[in-house]
Amino acid sequence: MTNIALSETALRDNALYEAAQVSKAWPFEEARKLVKRYPDGKRDANGALVPVLFETGYGPSGLPHIGTFQEVLRTTLVRRAYEVLTTDENGVPAPTRLVAFSDDMDGLRKVPDNVPNKDMLTANLGRPLTRIPDPFAKFESFAHHNNAMLRDFLDRFGFDYEFVSASDRYNSGEFDAALANVLTHYDAIMAIMLPTLREERRRTYSPVLPVSPTTGVVLQVPLEVLDAASGLVRFTDADGTVVEQSIFGGKAKLQWKVDWAMRWVALGVDYEMCGKDLTDSVTQSGKIAKVLGGRRPEGLIYELFLDEKGEKISKSKGNGLTIEQWLEYGSEESLGFYLFREPKSAKSLHVGVIPRAVDEYWQFREKLASQPVEQKLGNPVWHLLRTNGEQGGEGDKLPVTYGLLLNLVGVLGANASREQVWSYLGNYVENADPAAHPALDALVTRALAYNRDFIAPTLQRRKPLANEAAALTALDTVLAGMSADAGAEAFQNAVYEIGKDEAFAFESLRDWFKALYETLLGSSQGPRMGSFIALYGLANTRALIAEALAQA
Repeated sequence: MTNIALSETALRDNALYEAAQVSKAWPFEEARKLVKRYPDGKRDANGALVPVLFETGYGPSGLPHIGTFQEVLRTTLVRRAYEVLTTDENGVPAPTRLVAFSDDMDGLRKVPDNVPNKDMLTANLGRPLTRIPDPFAKFESFAHHNNAMLRDFLDRFGFDYEFVSASDRYNSGEFDAALANVLTHYDAIMAIMLPTLREERRRTYSPVLPVSPTTGVVLQVPLEVLDAASGLVRFTDADGTVVEQSIFGGKAKLQWKVDWAMRWVALGVDYEMCGKDLTDSVTQSGKIAKVLGGRRPEGLIYELFLDEKGEKISKSKGNGLTIEQWLEYGSEESLGFYLFREPKSAKSLHVGVIPRAVDEYWQFREKLASQPVEQKLGNPVWHLLRTNGEQGGEGDKLPVTYGLLLNLVGVLGANASREQVWSYLGNYVENADPAAHPALDALVTRALAYNRDFIAPTLQRRKPLANEAAALTALDTVLAGMSADAGAEAFQNAVYEIGKDEAFAFESLRDWFKALYETLLGSSQGPRMGSFIALYGLANTRALIAEALAQA
């Protein structure tokens, strides 16, 4: 690009542009693959600049979970990074598109565990997902229901995407030319796929899965290509009838790896990421795409999410978190933060990770305003704020951590109310009005829900040991001589001094804090006690100590 004089507003931010070229943040590293793929931008046959196409795939055979959502988020992060890398002197980035593709022409192979009307679904096994009634009786098909759930959240988060249904493309004939291309290269595709299959599977394998004209089931049977141009094939139906029919117009779908390759070529996909379990599929589909006259897209192979037992998350098992569950207990921003970090490392995905994700998000958000540009580009929040075009938010601070909120509502009990929590926040937060702190108010509601469902049922305050009771008595004496508005640091120093006193025989300060958490809060972990005392109130904290000492 030619260097020209830049204004402060309308043209490219040169400091950002230069830092992005060398940033080691993973979205920029991924985006640089596309810059290398198209050094002068993506061009059509006439040399005109056209959008780089990002794609995400989704199989709506079960209810969408966070593992599904993360692919759209992470792909969007790469898309935004690519736009920064390709911004010209006039502040205009290279054009891009994001397609969220639903493989809803796929035949239902297994009834999910977490849906109603299982008998109805069992009766429709093998049929395309868009031709099976919705077990929830809300939409025209099972796929339409699951697609709507995914789109609802993507829309709520503000993603810029185009939704594409495989069934729509197959049924309308938009994929007919691509299907004819597959039939034309049928033998070459078989030569790629057969060596990867077990002997038994080889005998029945076909790149094309015809739909039975009698049962509507997607068949996995060998077939003979009669005429590639018209899509005419011959196969034996499940009842033994020999059928000759075209595969066009929704009368067939392709095997998964062939379908993926066909889609890359037909749509012109330039970037698509996937989970580690699809590593072999990427290899085979890439070979097939080349046979079809196309090119495998760039992409990231990420590690899979695990449940709290360390098992792979499955849509059919329903053992992962749903999007709704995360949002009941944590914020949208915290979800994005958790998904951003270390995509090549396996992560546990369960409700227990939410509180820390919330607090770490706000820690990184507070740091953002004071960071130089090269550090900003390594800050997850910088990327997340730009997924839907937001530019503000740098330096924002949450006046109370989520962890501290959870400790407060834990002490207040399962029946604590929002109003009650805000009355205590007045001890700690300036201008303690929900309207003045909407982000905190939203977390109060979520903390109450988290406490009700996960903390309150497990809290159990233990009896203090003799040395712990002596230390609690000493702490109460010190607190009795302090002002109620002494502040968190003063309270924290008082707690430290008691813990360091050799008379109470604590091996370490950690043992003292653990004793405080277990005897006062009923948990093995907890907050900075100075902050908790300031939030809960001096008199209330002394009352907690009195309750603990009464058990000694």
